[in-house]
Amino acid sequence: MSMTSEFRAAPRRPEEPALSVRQVLTLERVLAGEPEVVAGADGLDRAVRWVHVAEAADVGVMLTGGEMVLTTGVLLAGDEAKQAAYIQSLHRAEAAAVVLGLGRAFPTPPDVMRRAAERCGLPLVVLHRPFPFAELTEEVQSRLVRRKFAAVSLSEAVRTSLTALITSGAPLQRLLDEVAQHSGCPVVLTNLAHRVLATAGERPAVDDVLRDWERIARQAGGSEGDGWVRAELGGRGERWGRLLLCGYRGDTATGRLLADRAAEALVLHRMLGGASGRTWEEQSAHGLLTDLASGTVPARNLLPRARAAGLPVNRRTFVPLVVPGAEPERLDRVLRTLGLTGLVAELADGATAVLLSLARDQDAEALTGRLAARLRTPDLPDAVIAAADPRTCWDDVPAGLREARHVADAVAGGALDPPPVVRLRDVHLRGLIRLLRDDPQVQSFAERELDGLLCGGEGELLDVLRTYLATGRNKSRTAQLHHVSRPALYRRLEAIQTRLGIDLDDFEQAASVHIALLAHDAQQG
Repeated sequence: MSMTSEFRAAPRRPEEPALSVRQVLTLERVLAGEPEVVAGADGLDRAVRWVHVAEAADVGVMLTGGEMVLTTGVLLAGDEAKQAAYIQSLHRAEAAAVVLGLGRAFPTPPDVMRRAAERCGLPLVVLHRPFPFAELTEEVQSRLVRRKFAAVSLSEAVRTSLTALITSGAPLQRLLDEVAQHSGCPVVLTNLAHRVLATAGERPAVDDVLRDWERIARQAGGSEGDGWVRAELGGRGERWGRLLLCGYRGDTATGRLLADRAAEALVLHRMLGGASGRTWEEQSAHGLLTDLASGTVPARNLLPRARAAGLPVNRRTFVPLVVPGAEPERLDRVLRTLGLTGLVAELADGATAVLLSLARDQDAEALTGRLAARLRTPDLPDAVIAAADPRTCWDDVPAGLREARHVADAVAGGALDPPPVVRLRDVHLRGLIRLLRDDPQVQSFAERELDGLLCGGEGELLDVLRTYLATGRNKSRTAQLHHVSRPALYRRLEAIQTRLGIDLDDFEQAASVHIALLAHDAQQG
């Protein structure tokens, strides 16, 4: 079965853990009968769900599919038509294989049965030495029962552990890690567009899967016979995702059972809203942007993950942005309206990070300006985009995200009327102070310069000083912004100078107080 056809298949019927024909033929008791495959060798990986002893020519009507049929052929000897009909009957019933014990009825493999089996691809195995069929039946049935019990035990263990995680409010990643631990292979969660939302498993193995994800996504999954097991995610008649076990080494039926239990848990987790309240798509973008900005994982190691998440990365220009106070949903809508591609994620401080991926011939500055203009609506009239310089190399993206965060941080509580797009070159001294705000000497300097206002709890005078310095010591503008008369403002400025022991008309003293106030505001967040 091809990868594509697997994803287009109708909902599958429940399957029990099975042995393959090939595995049955390697059992010690079977080897004692000197088995030989004389036809249908390509079907040796068929699943054997049960072993059935049958001599009747119309045995197919008693089968449900997946049986290995054992026969001596005593009722078929001397009648070639019955021999051909017997094979055809097994083929129509979707039997896994037929095992013929050679003896008085057939001292050698019958040509009619061999040719018929070869035509329909049914494995035909002959036993050259006498063999008690009861022993084979007992051996296979006991193994199948043990497999079924082990699969059911695994299913219940997975169900119990995942349910406990959900009730404790565990995040999506924790659930996937649990599934990966039980399956022993990479686990990939995708949306219906095959974009990777989350992964789990050993990092090198996961990276190998993501590195080849473009091909895998084109083929929409994998052949379950090759260890690819998938489960659909959805509810109320709507599908919205898929879970893939990539390279599962156990038998397919057990893998399907495991994937189904995991899918049930993931659907419940999504219905309950998860621990973070974010959608899976938002969690995916948030994790990737956080890892990029932190620098704890080299950017080149995150490239397959970004590509699998649907972000174009080949020959692109990357524009890191941070938008304070804007919701991810709003930014998503604006990006779609403008036809822009990017990742969007809410940061811990309430700001939203955006990583745009543009074609090399697109004007990054102009598009950022259009994005800012679209964001400024009556309910968000002062929206500001903190933008880093565009990057053409993926390895430079982490530094760009950190730069955008720094610019956004510098803008917070800064200029009275910042432009729609603020860049590093626009934050000047304020940006430097924000970088140095945690330095003990800077903190001591700020407290020393502003002591006269801080000790007295003069919050109103501090606000007036802040506005006065931010407007470039423009008295008229300051009075206007604080809704006071010029004489009232003069009295307040005089009070400020008295408490601080400075002359605000002296440039150096005013600059010193301004720097101290910037540092104080930065320390206050």
